[in-house]
Amino acid sequence: MKNFKSTYYLLILICILTSCHQKISKNENLEHTIRTQIDSINGTVAVAYYNLSDPKDSLFINVDENFHAASTMKVPVMIELFKQANEGKLNVNDSILLKNEFKSIVDGSIYSMDINDDSDDVIYKHIGTKVAIKDLIHSMITVSSNLATNVLIELVNAKNVTATMRNLGAKNINVLRGVEDIKAYNKGLSNTTTARDLMIIMKAIAKNKAGSKADSKAMIDILKDQQFKSVIPKHLPNSVTVAHKTGSITGVHHDAGIVYLPDGRSYVIVLLSKELKDFEKGTEQLAKISKTIYNYVVDN
Repeated sequence: MKNFKSTYYLLILICILTSCHQKISKNENLEHTIRTQIDSINGTVAVAYYNLSDPKDSLFINVDENFHAASTMKVPVMIELFKQANEGKLNVNDSILLKNEFKSIVDGSIYSMDINDDSDDVIYKHIGTKVAIKDLIHSMITVSSNLATNVLIELVNAKNVTATMRNLGAKNINVLRGVEDIKAYNKGLSNTTTARDLMIIMKAIAKNKAGSKADSKAMIDILKDQQFKSVIPKHLPNSVTVAHKTGSITGVHHDAGIVYLPDGRSYVIVLLSKELKDFEKGTEQLAKISKTIYNYVVDN
């Protein structure tokens, strides 16, 4: 009987070790595949993957490299807006005057947004009128409106945005200013982030840590309505839902989000790039990396 029990426990141990080994091997294969895909991109790339359904399952490549945040900084601004609403400092249902005059963080001089450099041209028709804060938030995220972003970041203050990110555990992201502050840009004063920090931020939203449960759901719903879909969702099945925020400037293309599978599982994925020599090819390879991670999750 004693020998039987010993054999039984030995078999269980072997099964556990075999299962762990298989999982490690799959993760190693995933990293190898993704590094090969990254090698085909002429530029610098960072990848963060975190399985919300299995926290031990993750992959980090260049996650502490600093990147120009581009429009991914609009997610922290959204979080700060909901935070201040909870504190009673504002009401997202209230309307504020939509203006097109902003102060440079360098010297306080006035600059304006150019409709030709913005991805949202509809909003410019409403300059000089009052617009609901919640509608500006939606435009800031879903169509990446720069005008809406600058109005909102002035409302909550960039320093508060960064402070809130620190409280969430994002140690390196810096939200210094609004968009198109050329004087600040020329002095190297730009919004920056790392893949690790964006992963932490998206994870916080997914786990209701970035605000109340109701606010987190509202933020996820907005992110799910994202209109730019050339990276994370591009090669994924229509049955998969992605709550995400993109960002792009010259030589830079980012996408960070939460992927929801039909079976209830979900994961965070962050893809950052800079110094892209071929923007279109780089974008397509990032989309393929997203598909590689999706295939890995589905197969496990």
